[in-house]
Amino acid sequence: MLPIITLGLPVLASIIVLFIKDIRQIKQFSLIASVLMFISTLIYLPTYLYPTTLNVVSIVGMDSIFFSMDGLSYLLLLLTSFAAPLIVTASFLENHERPNIYYSLFFLTIFALTGVFTTQNALMFYIYWELALLPVYFICGFWGAEGREKITIKFFIYTLFGSLLMLVALIYLYTKTPYPHSFNFSALYQVALSSVEQSWLFWAFFIVFAVKIPIFPFHTWQPDTYKVAPMSGTMLLAGIMLKMGVYGMIRLMLPITHLAVIQWGTIATILAVTGIIYASIIAIRQTDIKRLFAFSSMAHVGLLAAAVLTMNKNALQGATFQMLSHGVNVIGLFFIAGIFSSRIGERKISEMGGIASIAPRFAIYFMIVMLASVALPLTNGFIGEFLMLLGIFQTQPIFAALAGTGIIFGAVYMLWLYQRSMFGKLNPTITVFADLNLSEQLMLTVITIVIFWMGIFPSSLLHIAEPVLNQILKTY
Repeated sequence: MLPIITLGLPVLASIIVLFIKDIRQIKQFSLIASVLMFISTLIYLPTYLYPTTLNVVSIVGMDSIFFSMDGLSYLLLLLTSFAAPLIVTASFLENHERPNIYYSLFFLTIFALTGVFTTQNALMFYIYWELALLPVYFICGFWGAEGREKITIKFFIYTLFGSLLMLVALIYLYTKTPYPHSFNFSALYQVALSSVEQSWLFWAFFIVFAVKIPIFPFHTWQPDTYKVAPMSGTMLLAGIMLKMGVYGMIRLMLPITHLAVIQWGTIATILAVTGIIYASIIAIRQTDIKRLFAFSSMAHVGLLAAAVLTMNKNALQGATFQMLSHGVNVIGLFFIAGIFSSRIGERKISEMGGIASIAPRFAIYFMIVMLASVALPLTNGFIGEFLMLLGIFQTQPIFAALAGTGIIFGAVYMLWLYQRSMFGKLNPTITVFADLNLSEQLMLTVITIVIFWMGIFPSSLLHIAEPVLNQILKTY
C-alpha cells in the first residue's frame, strides 16, 4: 500500500516551515525534510526490481479517487524526491526574503507533483496539475529577477489556457464512460471513441502537454521565465515540472487517442523536431548562460516528445529513461549557472574566461555535467538519447536524422561555452572566484555519481517501467 506519508510529508513540511523564523533553522529543516522524502521513496525500490502490481490507497472511501505506483509512476516520483534536496541545497546560494514562505511554497509544489505522478484518477490529475502551477507562479513572481511581473503573468496565462483545454477533454471523456461515470484512468482507457473524437481529443491533449514541455511553437514563455526565475525555481521548472507534460503524453494521450496519434502524429513530430533544430540554433547565439541552458533544455525535451509520438517500445523506454537523465543534468547545469552568478555577479558568457586556472574542482564538475548533457557514452545522457533515436529511426528514419542534429548542435554550443568560460586568460573583471565549498562539492558529487551510475548500469532503471510501457503498447 502506498502510505499516506508519501503525500503527507511534503504537506506537513510546507505547514511546519511557515512557523520557523530563524533563517538557519529554516534551511536545515527544509534540507532534512527533503532528504526524508527521498529516503521514503527509496524504501519502495525493491518492489520495483520485479514486475509490479498497483498499490492502492482509497481516499475517504471513494472508490473513484485513488493513488497508486506502477513502474512509470515510481520513476517520476523517484526523480521528484531525488531532485528536492538538490534544489533545496542550491537555494542556499540565494538570499530569499521571507524564506519560510519560499520553502513552504516549494514543498507545496513537491506535494502537487507527487499527486500528479501517483494518482490514477483524471480529475485528481487535473487538480494536482493546477495546484503545481500556483506555488511556482508565486515563487517566480515574488523572488524572480527584474522584469519578472510581465514574464510570470505570460507563463501563468499559457499554462492556465492549456489546463482548461485538458479539463474540457477530461469532462468529455467522463461523459463517455459507462454509467456510473468514472474519471479513473482504467475507465477512460476503455472508452470507445470515433476517429473524429480521437482527433480533437488528441490536439487538446497535445497542446496542453506541448505548452508544459514546451514544444515549438508553444515555447515562448520558457526562455524568459527560466531567465528571471530564481535559480531554484528554474531547477524546479526544468528538472521536474516539464516532465509532467511528457508523463501526460504517455499516461493519457497514447492510450486514449492512439488512432489519432497515428493520423496526426507526423504533424506533431514535425513541430517537435522543428523545436529541436530551432532551439539548438538559438542556443548557439546566446550570450546569457541561463538562457543558453533554457534553449538547450527545450532541444532535449523536443526529442522526448518526438520519441513518445512514435509509439515505439525502444523510443518509449528511452524517453522514460531520458526524463530522469534530463532532470539530473539540467539541475546540475542551472546550479553551475548559479555558481557563476554568485561568484562574479554576472551570467554573461563574455564576462567569463580562464576560470579553470583558479577553480579546478569547479571546472572538473562542470565538464562532467556538460559532457553528460551532450550524451557522451558512459554517461546518463547517452542511454536515453540512443534508445530514442533508435526508436524514431525504426519508424521514421528522416525524423531521426533531423532530430540527431540536435546532438551535434548541442556539442557545439556546450563545448563553445566551456571553452569560453573555463579556458584562456582569466577575464580582467574577475578578481576573485572561490572554488567549490563543501556543500557545493557534495551536491555536484552526488550528481556526478548518478550520471555515471545511470550511464554504466542503465538496466537498473530501464526495466522498472517496462511492464507499464508494454501494457500501454498493447492498447494499440
